[in-house]
Amino acid sequence: MFSKLWDNITESQIWKSIFRHGSPDTPRNQALAVLSNVFLHLHPARARKGGIKLEYTWCMGGVTFFLFLELTITGILLMFYYRPTADYAFVDMVALREHIPLGIMRELHRWGAHLMVISVWLHMFRVFLTGSYKPPREFNWSVGVILLTLTLLLSFTGYLLPWDQLAMWAVTVGTNMARATPFLGHEGPGASLLNWLAGENMQIVHAGSDVRFALLAGRFVGEATLLRFYVLHCIAFPFVAVILIAVHFWRVRKDGGISGPV
Repeated sequence: MFSKLWDNITESQIWKSIFRHGSPDTPRNQALAVLSNVFLHLHPARARKGGIKLEYTWCMGGVTFFLFLELTITGILLMFYYRPTADYAFVDMVALREHIPLGIMRELHRWGAHLMVISVWLHMFRVFLTGSYKPPREFNWSVGVILLTLTLLLSFTGYLLPWDQLAMWAVTVGTNMARATPFLGHEGPGASLLNWLAGENMQIVHAGSDVRFALLAGRFVGEATLLRFYVLHCIAFPFVAVILIAVHFWRVRKDGGISGPV
C-alpha cells in the first residue's frame, strides 16, 4: 500500500514539476535529481565511501551547518521580541528569560553560538590534519578561513546585545584591541607611516577615523554602538556568511567531491 502511494506521488504532475527526472528509482535518476535541485546541487551527487566515514570527517562540517540553521531560526524568533535601544535592550532580555514563552529560544541561540565556534574550529582542525586544504582545494580552504572569521565576528557582535555590564565592558576591551590593528588602528603598526605620508595637516588614521571608531560608531560604547552591532549581527555578517557557505558547498563539488583518506 505504501509502495503504491509512493508511486502515485512520484508519478504525479506536481512531483514532476518540482523534480524533473521522475521517481528516483535508478542511480542515474537519483544523481539527476540532486544535480537539478537548487539546494542539493551544491553537494556532489556521489561521495567517496571512505570520505564520509565518521572517524574521517568527524561530521563537523554538517554539525556547523546545522547549528547555523538553528541560530538563524532562533535569531529570527528573538527579533520579534528584542528592541535594539538603550532603554529596552536589557529589559527585553529579562522579559525573554522570565515572561515570554519562547524565551528558551534565547538559551538555544546562546548555546548554539558557543557550539558553532567549537565545531568550526574542529572542522578546520580536521581539514588540516587530513590535508584537505591541499591543491586543488586551497581556494575552498581560504573560504573556510573567512567563514571562521565571520563566525567569531558574529559571536563578538552578539555579545553586546544583552546590554548588561558584562557585555558593555567586554566589547570595550575588544574594541580597544582594535586600536592596534595594522594600518587600520590609530595605535597600530603602519598608522604613523600613513599619517607621515599624508603630511602634518591631514592625518588619515586617528582616534576618530580608525576601525575602533567604525565599530563603536563613536569613541565610546553607546546606543549607536548597540544599533551598529545589531545590524552587523542580524543582517550584514549573516548575509555574507550565507553567500560564502553556498560557495563553500559548491566548491566541494567542483573540486572532486568530499575529500577522502589517501
